[in-house]
Amino acid sequence: MRIRIEGLDLPGSRSGPAADELRLRNVHVGVQRKSSVVSWVPATAPSAVWDLDVDVREIDELLDVGGPFVHGRPGARFIYLSWGNVDGSTFVMFRRAKLMFADIPTAMLRAAFEDPDASLHAALGLTDSFGDPRCARVRPPDIVWTVR
Repeated sequence: MRIRIEGLDLPGSRSGPAADELRLRNVHVGVQRKSSVVSWVPATAPSAVWDLDVDVREIDELLDVGGPFVHGRPGARFIYLSWGNVDGSTFVMFRRAKLMFADIPTAMLRAAFEDPDASLHAALGLTDSFGDPRCARVRPPDIVWTVR
């Protein structure tokens, strides 16, 4: 199944001391693939997009997702968006956001799974209420899931 994650309102694209600090520390956000963070986007970018493929299987009429971008145990699977400082080719993570599959309505997940031409889309702001990189579990309405 195809998933597109659209991150909007990155914290380094704003003005002020918090954004200046992110720019000075060369902060980026990427998606975690197994233990590595890939597809880095600078915190100064206006937006970020990640396209991922995940495995989906049906077990006892329930859908379970997996693959290198999926973390967690069955029933509590998620995708990490990881924030870190970049120095050359080194990414040093300092916080992560969790996008939980359990927060996706079952009918929506099934629709994306059953239609080979469909994809699951997530849209979320990447700046928290303090102007910092969004972290912890991101729940609706802070993330909007749709099938396209």
